[in-house]
Amino acid sequence: MSPTPQQRRAARHQLGTGSSAPATRRGPSGGRKKPITVDVIVDTALDMVEAEGYEALTMRRLATALETGPSSLYAHVVNKEDLDELLIGRLCTEIDLPEPDPAAWRQQIIDVCAQLRDQYLRYPGISQAAFATAPSNLETMRFAEGMLAILLAGGIDPQAAAWAIDSLSLYVNAYSLEVSLVNRRVDRGDDGWVVSRDELLRRFAALPDTFPESKRYAAELTAGTGHDRFDFTLGLMIDGLPRSR
Repeated sequence: MSPTPQQRRAARHQLGTGSSAPATRRGPSGGRKKPITVDVIVDTALDMVEAEGYEALTMRRLATALETGPSSLYAHVVNKEDLDELLIGRLCTEIDLPEPDPAAWRQQIIDVCAQLRDQYLRYPGISQAAFATAPSNLETMRFAEGMLAILLAGGIDPQAAAWAIDSLSLYVNAYSLEVSLVNRRVDRGDDGWVVSRDELLRRFAALPDTFPESKRYAAELTAGTGHDRFDFTLGLMIDGLPRSR
């Protein structure tokens, strides 16, 4: 008897995604197309997200892109949430985790977070798939293990290091989602929501005198690129971590 999707998922958590037995295609294209595997499903889903954004990804649309029916997908993935886990796991495999260096740990953790950010930004909106989930398969666990090792090498208290993984990951997820939303508005020409820095400065200057500090420090409030603020926030979070006694 073939394994159930739930059993396939359990196996992935133990052994990594790898390649699973191909599902049989149905319909007129059956037997002439590339067999459906977990890797093919993930590749196709990522291509769709890269081209159209995460919101465009549904199981039905994915099945159509693969020229099959949803049942062929469910032979490999339990549901959309399971697919989300596979997508985030694939992105985590692209992260280069350095050998923890006590002398360079701070920059190492920033670099790792920046790599994850860049993976998310390549696939607009995909960081949504990482919210409300715990790292459980080997790919995401590898990423969490790497972050933990770097923080511990830097002398961070183990409990603080454990919680810092969640905090840093959550910030990267949220930052990436916001940038994706802004870029989408820019692409569709929604000038009513996305404005230039010059326009922001003009609006601050036009504020009534009941906003004295905002008018005085308008240049500071609008300074820097998004990535400048990203690095600044990571620095604040990292510098506030307690060290081991």
